[in-house]
Amino acid sequence: MLTGKHLIAGEWVSSEKTFNSAPAKGESRAYSDGGAKEVDRAVQAAEEAFWYYGYSTRAERAAFLNKIADEIEARADQITEIGSSETGLPEARLQGERGRTTGQLRLFASHIEKGDYLDRRYDPALPDRQPLPRPDIRLIERPVGPVAVFGASNFPLAFSTAGGDTAAALAAGCPVVVKGHQAHPGTGEIIAQAIDAAIKACGIHPGVFSLVQGVTRELGAAVVQHPLIKAVGFTGSLGGGKALFDLCMARPEPIPFFGELGSVNPMFVMPNAAHARAETIGKGWAGSLTMGAGQFCTNPGISIVVKGESADTYIDAAVKGLEPVGAQTMLSDGIAEAFRRGRDRVRATAGVREVLTSVCDLRNATPYLYVTTGQHWLGNHVLSEEVFGPLGMVVVVNDLDEMRKLALSFAGQLTATIHMDAADTADAQKLMPILERKAGRILVNGYPTGVEVCDAMVHGGPYPATTNFGATSVGTLSIRRFLRPVSYQNMPMELLPEDLR
Repeated sequence: MLTGKHLIAGEWVSSEKTFNSAPAKGESRAYSDGGAKEVDRAVQAAEEAFWYYGYSTRAERAAFLNKIADEIEARADQITEIGSSETGLPEARLQGERGRTTGQLRLFASHIEKGDYLDRRYDPALPDRQPLPRPDIRLIERPVGPVAVFGASNFPLAFSTAGGDTAAALAAGCPVVVKGHQAHPGTGEIIAQAIDAAIKACGIHPGVFSLVQGVTRELGAAVVQHPLIKAVGFTGSLGGGKALFDLCMARPEPIPFFGELGSVNPMFVMPNAAHARAETIGKGWAGSLTMGAGQFCTNPGISIVVKGESADTYIDAAVKGLEPVGAQTMLSDGIAEAFRRGRDRVRATAGVREVLTSVCDLRNATPYLYVTTGQHWLGNHVLSEEVFGPLGMVVVVNDLDEMRKLALSFAGQLTATIHMDAADTADAQKLMPILERKAGRILVNGYPTGVEVCDAMVHGGPYPATTNFGATSVGTLSIRRFLRPVSYQNMPMELLPEDLR
């Protein structure tokens, strides 16, 4: 069922070079390793498709999105089998992620049919206005053109080939060129087969979607530097994302790079909540910290508590919650190696105490837990850097003033969480203005792992959480990344976009 080839404008294409997959279980296989030639062919086809697809009706695009979801579900067992083999993720996780993926596609289909995202505005002419008349002006959001999407390592379905970026771009009317992630090329190909089947069933121009596989930096650079690409969606590491962002800014025509890059997602435990529920909150944190082997971008890696008996209870509860967690398979050899480097960096930092020692052998990891003080945290920037995996740190502060200083010290985050009781309200109110400036989503008495796909969700935040603080990569608002407003002045009705007439 797998070809090991790229899908470019409806054709399965081989490259001269190949790379071998590195599955968590099962045999490796060869896949075509693409480069500038394949990228150019895919993007040229996407540009050609835009003149058709970018001007298709919302009903046509909605039908296409729903058909992609249908074709993905028709390959459910195959997707689960190859996805589990490549990533080591359990079947239940992949089944849930598949449901989220198809749910996103159907949500965008419904969203564009309603038409609210078009932000249509109309200022009628005022010919008699003094001192100058006003012309007739209308506004609508229009698709930007071909979009590049980079598959994510930690979500082989929901943030990859047909994930949120692709769904939003296609809903907006933008053809998509996906650079598949080398950690799960087989999964990416099966999803591409589903999209290809939907294209044929709906009679869509084949250039509307292409998948180019590969492992080289040169491939990623060729994608973002192609002059016909008008925007990029990316989920991945800070280093990789920043390099691609810089390439986008250095182009003769700079383009928006919507990168989700990294977050430690701090959790602030207020004193009264700690006094009343330290054990419960600590155990809950342990569960959130180790979900999916800690490989969620919303993994709450840092907890801040005020020193005292409640802090000790909290740490003990977290240890007890983490100790029974068995070894979990990490998504790739590279992620496991980066996790070990992050662990060693934290372990070697002055003022850090290891309270739960663990192991990370090859791709299998069990949790680590460290404790430090607010003073040491503020004096060691390295402690605020993300360690992608099941590693947590408790920062014990002297008082609420020091807790606020820590909050101010954080770089941009995807999430920030407050655990509080009613008696903590006044102190939480003082913390809120800081957290609003630091994070895209703020939670109370919960855990950030798990991102609801809905209209009101923001999965984004200030740098380095993302490269664009005004955008989200989850939820219907994410479609705005691939649209731009156009005004029409004194325009005859026949020349207006159909949605603006």
